Amino acid sequence: MLSKGLLLSLSNGDFHILEILATAVKEMSEGELLQIEKARKLDISEAVYFEIIRCKTASLISSACGAGSFSTTQDQQTTDLMKQFGEKVGIAFQIKDDLFDYGKVDVGKPTGNDIKEKKMTLPLIYTLNNCDSVTKAKIIHIFKNANKKKQEVRYIIDVVTKSGGISYAERQMKNYIDEAFLLLDSFPPTTARNYLKELVNYTIERNY
Repeated sequence: MLSKGLLLSLSNGDFHILEILATAVKEMSEGELLQIEKARKLDISEAVYFEIIRCKTASLISSACGAGSFSTTQDQQTTDLMKQFGEKVGIAFQIKDDLFDYGKVDVGKPTGNDIKEKKMTLPLIYTLNNCDSVTKAKIIHIFKNANKKKQEVRYIIDVVTKSGGISYAERQMKNYIDEAFLLLDSFPPTTARNYLKELVNYTIERNY
């Protein structure tokens, strides 16, 4: 998708849009490399986690919003606002994806796929930062060595839930959604703005 967008922008002479999309490609690559580097040592802090998802997920949505905005308005201020909007929605979208792994009632059956694939998610990072040393050591051991065993994965899910990791992630997601709404509210009421608000609501209400 991005490759087609880059070629189309180049053929049309839309060099600013080309710059927006090229920056997204660069950030997505950097985010992937950062995740690979940190995953080996399981030393992903919350700050690093947000940098990874900003690059890997949010930059794509941000660039789509920015490119779309500039193609219709040619206004840099509007484009910057829409890029910020897309970034916040993208981060919220990824946190929602994290939450699927822990089987909230209104999200779906718990799967533990991220645990099995050794992906550090926000609920897990919060738990590791706030549990006692014995529990932390056990979680890390399972994560590294027994992450395919159903009973062990269930243990991590239960600890994350009881420690408040899911609630914390939900609060963080809501904060980003609220910030995205504030950005949208800086624009006059229009049908387009209403559609974008529906998109934001979908981000936190989707069940897949």
